[in-house]
Amino acid sequence: MTKTWPNSIAREAIVEMSVYSARGGATDALHLDANENPYAPPPVVGVSGYNRYPAQQPEKLVQRLAGLYGVKPEQLMVGRGADEGIECLLRAFCEAGKDSILTCPPTFGYYKTCADIQGANVVEVPLNGDYAWDIPAIIKAAKPATVKMVFLCSPNNPTGNSLTREAILEVCDALPETLIVVDEAYIEFSEQESLANQIGTVRNLIVLRTLSKAYALAGVRGGSLLADPAIIQLLLKVLPPYPIGRPVETTIMNALAPSAMAVHAQRLEETISERKRLADALAQSDYVETVYPSDANFVLLKINNAEALFARLREFNVKIRDYRSTTGRVRVSVGSPDENTIALQAFGVSKQAKRSDRIGETFRKTNETDISVRVNLDDISQTKIQTGIGFYDHMLEQISKHGGMGLTLSCEGDLHIDAHHTVEDTALAFGAALKQALGDKAGIGRYGYVIPMDETQAQVAIDLSGRPAAVFRGEFPTDHVGDFPVEMCPHFFESLAQTLGAAIHIDVKGDNSHHMIEACFKGVGRALRPALGIVGDSNEIPSTKGTL
Repeated sequence: MTKTWPNSIAREAIVEMSVYSARGGATDALHLDANENPYAPPPVVGVSGYNRYPAQQPEKLVQRLAGLYGVKPEQLMVGRGADEGIECLLRAFCEAGKDSILTCPPTFGYYKTCADIQGANVVEVPLNGDYAWDIPAIIKAAKPATVKMVFLCSPNNPTGNSLTREAILEVCDALPETLIVVDEAYIEFSEQESLANQIGTVRNLIVLRTLSKAYALAGVRGGSLLADPAIIQLLLKVLPPYPIGRPVETTIMNALAPSAMAVHAQRLEETISERKRLADALAQSDYVETVYPSDANFVLLKINNAEALFARLREFNVKIRDYRSTTGRVRVSVGSPDENTIALQAFGVSKQAKRSDRIGETFRKTNETDISVRVNLDDISQTKIQTGIGFYDHMLEQISKHGGMGLTLSCEGDLHIDAHHTVEDTALAFGAALKQALGDKAGIGRYGYVIPMDETQAQVAIDLSGRPAAVFRGEFPTDHVGDFPVEMCPHFFESLAQTLGAAIHIDVKGDNSHHMIEACFKGVGRALRPALGIVGDSNEIPSTKGTL
């Protein structure tokens, strides 16, 4: 009997086997079916479900990741990093001592490691001298039926360059019975479009995605394999029954909350900008001969005087990846701006280090709201605000603009009830982010005051004393401005003062509620500008106590 694809290229034993009968996760039933303990484990009493086995593929997690990557849930398998996807592919499709995979070194070494563990052979088509792929040679080498899959890492690790979509699809078309596995671990840092949108159209295409890089979850171990549903069903047979622990699922879901995506985008922009700064500066180092172009969150370097360089790296306690034994190159990851400055100092790049931007991030999740906030006290260019209340967004923008700070704020709140929780909780989160960005407050102005607006006058005084206090004097002629309840104006500043640790005094008079509220928000922004600002080159704490 002729087997349908992909069973026709899978291992016989895998095709014939049944999926391990793991439960699909705890339900409302009385579960006496899995030899579990009926009690929650200490010290996490009250945390739901830790004593019950999770589903092999947690439904909400699969749906969230499918939405993130633009595929259907049945086209996705989630595992412990993209590495587990590689392992499952080898288990399902490669007979030990018979089948092969194809790789293009220098590339991610785990493809070969998994093949060695499985007992599969490895066919290599190396990149050329410019680290470009030889597509005709790849197609020719993968023609034998024993080559079950071709691994293409794009952007490639450790070289950092990318294959074009056209080249990858050419390989898929030329090898219809071979699995073409495209590892997109670094795609978020590239201008190349993901091939995830070809899943369902190109049956032999498999895409690997990870949460370790762009989403900062390397220690959590979460990754996805995107493929035709028939391939997914085969892989689920060899995937362990409970690969995703409940704490892992919860952490990933929180990290990928809709409110957090704006902060991820800001961080991504920063990494790409820092990659350019790092590459441009390293090109001036006496230790660096060549800086290779990169679409990833690292740069590959050809170096000279390696012994002296590594001695300096040890002196600065900086570790980089040494590929000299295989490629004669080294790889430097893109870190935070401060970390990159230290790395550049280790490479002997003599550039005056500027004061680092003061950045604060807060993530706040309750039953009523899910909020992410990122403030940059030294870069006003990054401002994006979305709370679901148009007038309130405009008011927060006033603080950002007049306070001279970048503000990314996103809130998913219970606006179907009213605006109270959204306004209160965003104020608390905003204040906490500002406090984090201020750090020890060395060199700040500490005090600020202002401001008239049309027929309205708002007098604002602020002291970043570390002691919360809020005084608001003013009566509004209406009860709403748009969807914003005017009673929430003084409550906003009270909540802001609470988490920022500031004294905020506002006295407002006027005949128009819109103008009065706007004057308050503008006034607080204008008062914050000198209070948050650095006074000259001072690093002194502006207090006789020596601390704020």
